[in-house]
Amino acid sequence: MAFELPDLPYAHDALASKGMSKETLEYHHDLHHKAYVDNGNKLIAGTEWEGKSVEEIVRGTYQKGAVAQNGIFNNASQHWNHAQFWEMMGPSGGAMPGELERAITESFGSVDDFKKEFAAAGAGQFGSGWAWLVKDEGGALKVTKTENGVNPLCFGQTALLGCDVWEHSYYIDYRNKRPAYLQNFLDELVNWENVASRM
Repeated sequence: MAFELPDLPYAHDALASKGMSKETLEYHHDLHHKAYVDNGNKLIAGTEWEGKSVEEIVRGTYQKGAVAQNGIFNNASQHWNHAQFWEMMGPSGGAMPGELERAITESFGSVDDFKKEFAAAGAGQFGSGWAWLVKDEGGALKVTKTENGVNPLCFGQTALLGCDVWEHSYYIDYRNKRPAYLQNFLDELVNWENVASRM
């Protein structure tokens, strides 16, 4: 099936008071994400992947141990990553649901300890990539980081929360201050209800 750019689940300016500007979302969603969709559709046309779901394409084209992934994977995975990312954020913020808070506390010691580990993973990712809270195949919660567009689908994990640490995600608002962007993401932008629904 053809990739389609999803609409943002909120207005472009809905996160501005929370630390992510309208300009960032216009560039990030309308240009960067759209490019992954458009390029991905061109690359899968006429191949065995045409008509497959984006999840099937990501899993099927990921090359374990490869220094660089192929073009189909890169565009499909970044399309999937960004589609999740928009939903993982929201303007309302809100308290973390009890079930999720208990699971995080059991796994990391406290919510604050989880946030520190997640922020450290994102800040420590050399170059472009993502920080993740995942549930592994055994049901354990873990913080991971991945390079470029690689994501939890590649490892049989369920993505509960992901933060884009490519520069296009934060440079307009934070310049080179990736740690400040990550802290604001965790404190102001995460839609914890969405995260909990992925459990």
